[in-house]
Amino acid sequence: MCGIVGYIGEKKAKPILINGLLRLEYRGYDSAGIATVEKNSIINVKNKGRVSELENIEAINSLEGTIGIGHTRWATHGKPSSNNSHPHMDNSNTFSVVHNGIIENYADLREFLKSHGYTFFSETDTEVIPNLIHFYFKDSVETEDKKFLKAVVDACNMLKGSFAIEVLSSHYPDNMLVVRKDSPLVIGKGNSENYISSDIPAILSFTKDFYLLNDFEFAFMS
Repeated sequence: MCGIVGYIGEKKAKPILINGLLRLEYRGYDSAGIATVEKNSIINVKNKGRVSELENIEAINSLEGTIGIGHTRWATHGKPSSNNSHPHMDNSNTFSVVHNGIIENYADLREFLKSHGYTFFSETDTEVIPNLIHFYFKDSVETEDKKFLKAVVDACNMLKGSFAIEVLSSHYPDNMLVVRKDSPLVIGKGNSENYISSDIPAILSFTKDFYLLNDFEFAFMS
């Protein structure tokens, strides 16, 4: 079963994400990755293998961002590989997503997005999510403060199946969006910071104040 962690606050996100992923290893996984917001861009560091092996990837040492998401993957669509590892980006590298669950209609959504010029680089069901968000975001007529949330809501309305999702956007470097449906996701509240996980033990050392999201409940965090 996949594991999810997230952090938004004033501390460096990378060690918090790695710590959380290590605490989720008992769930089983074949690959791992994290993404952080770095100077208004998003940097993904991921690969197949153990969480500890992420520390051997040179790019991870330069991550200074205070907002980030992380994931351990148990393959359901596509073999264990770097391309199939989470987080996944959209074609414009604007949105980064980690996902726990199964998108049952991903093949139809993939063909829909291909017909609108999108390209796919993995075999996963998850990769449709950031591209769907971009599809709805790019032509949105919503005000700037509502565009991100509206695009994620519209994308999730297209998904059939189960999901717990964390979303970062380079357009909104101070924010994170999370949502769940039939997959667990909990928010741990701190002082000027929030922790997110698919399981309380992953963030129990950071906070004892938890909020459990309801089905199809969105949290827009800053």
